Order: sequence, then C-alpha cells, then structure tokens
Amino acid sequence: MSFETIIFDIAGPVATLTLNRPERLNAFTSGMHVELRQVLDQLEKPGAARALVITGAGRGFCAGADLSAPRAPSADGGPPDLGQSLDEYYNPFIKRLRALEMPIVAAVNGPCAGAGMSLALACDIVLAGKSASFLQAFCNIGLVPDAGSTFFLPRLAGRQRAAGMMLLGEKISAETALDWGLVWKVVDDAALPEEAKAVAAKLAAGPTKGLSLIRQALEKSWENTLPAQLDLERDLQRQAGRTFDFGEGVQAFLQKRPAKFQGR
Repeated sequence: MSFETIIFDIAGPVATLTLNRPERLNAFTSGMHVELRQVLDQLEKPGAARALVITGAGRGFCAGADLSAPRAPSADGGPPDLGQSLDEYYNPFIKRLRALEMPIVAAVNGPCAGAGMSLALACDIVLAGKSASFLQAFCNIGLVPDAGSTFFLPRLAGRQRAAGMMLLGEKISAETALDWGLVWKVVDDAALPEEAKAVAAKLAAGPTKGLSLIRQALEKSWENTLPAQLDLERDLQRQAGRTFDFGEGVQAFLQKRPAKFQGR
C-alpha cells in the first residue's frame, strides 16, 4: 500500500504505522485521516498482525491538527464546523484504534501535542524518547481538548494535573509524563525505535486473544462498579480458558519451557 502522509509496514506479526509529514511535525490533515482509515481497514482483517507500533517521522511524534490546512465554511456560510471534523475523522479513528484486537505501542519521539497527545494516550503502552514533550495546546487557540484527551488524561494523571495541562497549556517533559503515569518507559532517543520494536515483538509473540481480552477488561474498569467488573472478569476468563494459547501456556509451564503462542 502506497501513501502520501503515512508509512505503513507489516513485518511478520508486527505492524508499524509512521505519521509522515515531518515538515509539519506530522500534524493531522483530512488527507492523512483518509489514509489512516485504509490502514485500519487492513489491520481489522483477521490475522493481519498481532501488535501495532505508532510513531512519527523526523523530529516529532505529532503536533495535532494542522492549523494551516484549509477549512471549509459551515453549510450556512458561517465559520467552519469543527465538530463535524471530529465526527468525520478524529472520533471514528480513535474508536476504531481502541477496538483493534491487538496491543498498540506508541513510540513518542519529540513533540506530542493536541490530538497527537490524544493518539499517544489511546495506545496501550507508551514509550517516550528523552527529548519527547507533551502539550495540551487547545486553550492557546480558544478550543477544547478533543480526540479523547478529556477522557484519557484525567484518568491517567488525575484531575488536577489534567486541568493544569488543559487550562494553562504548559508543556511537560518525558520524565514528568513518566512520573504522572502517562508513559510506561523513557529511553534515550537513539534507543527508542529498537525499544518499541522489542516491546511490540514481545506482545506479538504473546497470546493475542488473551491480550485482547485484557485490553477489554482495562477499558471497562474505568466505568464499572466492582461487582460489574468482577462479572466481566468472569466472562472474559471463560473466553480465555477456551483458547488454544491457554492450553499451550499451561503445558509450557508444566514442561518448564517457553510457550509457543499462536494468537488463537
């Protein structure tokens, strides 16, 4: 598949999506969203991949929406309807990404701002280079954080930290993001690609169905009561116990050998 604004590659069980507009810090455009839809179409096919890495080309991860891109006026000739852009592009993208049946690793290199930060936080495991930074810049232009930021950030960092980032528009470092629980690990910039590849390879070699069920449990835990979550764990465990990989995992444990999971 050939694209203009992204690079997409599948090597064995690991897929890599690279946002590729380095001259604009990989900022989103409508054209990029169209290409991202095509990537998701591919990833949603059974057996396409067992783990996904998302990163950015050049010196940044993603600066959010490209404010220099032309915006069409609303139907009544007034200012552009930014809500329509969310309905058409950003919201479906984040929802489909979260629904993928594979773990997702974000490799954050350099600036990560606006909807780009939303994208990173929507991933399961976030790795950051030491030069990475995180910014909720919406207040600086009179807008509201979107693409899931008001959902992910307070749940990960707490309301006070989320409010500080969103209302003050102040940038935080990779180390601060680690301290706040926004990222899993911070590594040297030069080591980031290999670290992301290694983490993705480990996930791709794991029990894919079981990992997908873990992702479902984590997703629901933010809204469930304890009784509801206990019931969900029961239901998901029932599914996990019927997978091939569960049987293989038990046999490998008893035989004191590495498990050879097949993702089913």
